[in-house]
Amino acid sequence: MTEEEIELCLKEAKADIVGFRKGETIFNQGDTPRYITMLVEGSVSIGNDSVNGKRSIMGMFSNPGELFGEVFLFLNHNEYVNYAYASSPSKILEIPKEYLTRPGANPSALQSRMLSNMITIFAERTFYLNNRLQVLSCSTLRQKIARFILQNMNERDRVTLKMSREEFADFLNAARPSLSRELMKMQDDGFIKVVRKDLIVKNIEGLKSL
Repeated sequence: MTEEEIELCLKEAKADIVGFRKGETIFNQGDTPRYITMLVEGSVSIGNDSVNGKRSIMGMFSNPGELFGEVFLFLNHNEYVNYAYASSPSKILEIPKEYLTRPGANPSALQSRMLSNMITIFAERTFYLNNRLQVLSCSTLRQKIARFILQNMNERDRVTLKMSREEFADFLNAARPSLSRELMKMQDDGFIKVVRKDLIVKNIEGLKSL
């Protein structure tokens, strides 16, 4: 959404922009969905805690305009099954759910555009979940890391992580020490080079063969 569209949304939908500190919860598992939440600034992580307390990172959002948690509104789900928190100081546009779930007989131009965009968003979310399933279905941690890198590397053959090392471990369903050791082993074996949050591919054919 453009700044003009955000301003229109604030007026037309009686939406609000809410600030969150790093680590602050945006919504919890079990909360009732009341808003369509859109990232304006910062970054957001979606997590889920199992019954034994193990945390899994389900998704990360860092691009302004990205929606998160919206699927529960359109499923008329009574509560969130995941939680969301600010990975960095963030601003979130909270749009009352009725603005899109009950647009009326004559939706405004902004409502029509947002509803149309939802189709693309749901398709992208399905693609993302399919990619994550491919990562988690790998047999070894090395294979998971390789699959993640191949899915996310840019034209310069590198991946810049938009999450902490601990969150990356949770995303791969691995322990942080195990992840750190495996990254160093993959560097020693010539597959990648680790520079802060950058994973630089040194042997792409080797990664593909894992």
